[in-house]
Amino acid sequence: MTLIHPTAIIEPSVKLGKNVKIGPYCVITGNVTLGDNIELKSHVVIANKTSIGDGTIIFPFASIGHISQDLKYQGEDSELIIGSNNVIREHVTINPGTLGGGMKTVIGNNCLIMVAAHIAHDCIIGNNVILANNVTLGGHVIVEDFAIIGGLSGIHQFVRIGSNSMIGGMSGINNDVIPFALVSGERSGLIGINIIGLKRKGFDKEEINALRDAYEILFNNKGESNFASLVEDVKNKYPNLKSVQKVVKFLKSEKSRGICKQK
Repeated sequence: MTLIHPTAIIEPSVKLGKNVKIGPYCVITGNVTLGDNIELKSHVVIANKTSIGDGTIIFPFASIGHISQDLKYQGEDSELIIGSNNVIREHVTINPGTLGGGMKTVIGNNCLIMVAAHIAHDCIIGNNVILANNVTLGGHVIVEDFAIIGGLSGIHQFVRIGSNSMIGGMSGINNDVIPFALVSGERSGLIGINIIGLKRKGFDKEEINALRDAYEILFNNKGESNFASLVEDVKNKYPNLKSVQKVVKFLKSEKSRGICKQK
């Protein structure tokens, strides 16, 4: 049963799923599509070409789908796609895409986006991602599955955050962070592998040790080998370990920023 508070404003163009709850003073305009079992607590504003998947909960004063803050935006009909079972807390802002970035911002499933986080235009967020309070993602940022970004951290535009990585609070990230990494500090550098996170997710000892060894080869090498040859060394040493090969693939893929390394 859909429940809509009498103070809510919903334009006729909005499409609502089943069992949607829309609280006091929410405003929904444009070509918005809400899936089943969505709850908007109160004072939520959703606009433009935005779709939100089943079971998502949005808390007061979130601003979802309003136009990009990119000065190059010229009114193109871009979109915002949010998956299922996400929790979007108070004062979160999420912008749709732009012509210069593929025309869409995408958020996966089962993410927790805490108070006052900002997701800018053309970002791609995976599944099971956590953005803590006041995290800011610049435009075109990619955050892969199971990544956690600590409070008050800022991510430079076009940066990639690898899967299962952990960014410590109050960090400034200018370069790509490899999967499984642990990063912290102002203008951050790598400080190791996210071992606690790996154990919590059931990675076995062999895989964790292999990732540790790969990290040592890549980032603690004292010889004269260049970084590209070190990546090949890791690739050849652990050809059958998916986690290590994920790091290799990340490092070899096309990128706009450099790789975050140890200071």
